[in-house]
Amino acid sequence: MSEVLSQNEIDALLNALSTGEVDVEEIKEDKLEKKIRNYDFKSPKKLAKDQLRTLQIIHENFSRLLNTFLSGYLRSYIHTEVLSVEEVSYYEFNNSISNPALLTIANFNPLSGQIVIDLSTSIAFTFIDRILGGNGKSLEEKRTFTEIELTLIKKLMKQILELLIDPWENVIELDPKLDKIETNSQFIQIVSPNETVALITLSLKIGDVEGMMNICIPHILIEPILDKLSTRYWFSNINKVVTENEKHLLKKRVEKSKVTVAAVLGGTRITVRDFLELQKGDVIMLDNLVNNEIEIQVGDKQKYYGIPGTNKNKLAVKVTRIDKKGDELNE
Repeated sequence: MSEVLSQNEIDALLNALSTGEVDVEEIKEDKLEKKIRNYDFKSPKKLAKDQLRTLQIIHENFSRLLNTFLSGYLRSYIHTEVLSVEEVSYYEFNNSISNPALLTIANFNPLSGQIVIDLSTSIAFTFIDRILGGNGKSLEEKRTFTEIELTLIKKLMKQILELLIDPWENVIELDPKLDKIETNSQFIQIVSPNETVALITLSLKIGDVEGMMNICIPHILIEPILDKLSTRYWFSNINKVVTENEKHLLKKRVEKSKVTVAAVLGGTRITVRDFLELQKGDVIMLDNLVNNEIEIQVGDKQKYYGIPGTNKNKLAVKVTRIDKKGDELNE
């Protein structure tokens, strides 16, 4: 019996209960038996529900960014949402791909390994049609992609990969790089068939065309950061109260930071010919007078004014006043 009953099945069940053909106690026993689930020890679960939930939160944020980006890039309304986040074997994922396909293999730097993004061909052809100025109608026939179409998709996927950086920033600073695009699933053996992967499925809709985007992330890839893939870690720093001790430590670190201070005596402009003919003893006229204050820069910002002089037989600058321009921007 399926999980969801049709109206005819519900009517038949009620009739059976009223006539006594079915006993309520037997139904209760069946429900108790359904609570027992089979467990395959050959492929144990490696991702906890909490970690899968965190992956869902990350890719819900990615979905919103993708929605905004594609709507502007394709000049058409796009609707994207996360349908499911589940743990499967790489064999199950690879076996579910129908050829020809559009498979993006990307390096998930700084993590050691690759991910696969499977984009429905119907959506891919719609994207290409919109990029080339079409109305975005789906392509009925199934065919492989041309070199020009693959070049357009490659450029688009590079930009989509960059959208993954912000959603993952609470876990790791990603720098994903596109490796290659394949149209045959036999050429994307990034891990062994029995390896566990996290499969994130997103639905995409543009006009009347609907399709899927599947993001396959191997467990071995995210294993070094599994402790960070938990909602407890995810929200641990939100609304955190800063203690006085932390403020004191931060102040000490800032005070010990080294900055470059430069005194600018003046400037001038000369021709390349004059520059090439400069010799020892030549004098270059600056745009600042001897009695005027000189600018003192901290880093590349103008901060003080001063006058030049000497201190213990060393060149020095005495600060005369503070340049407060721009301070109101930091208030």
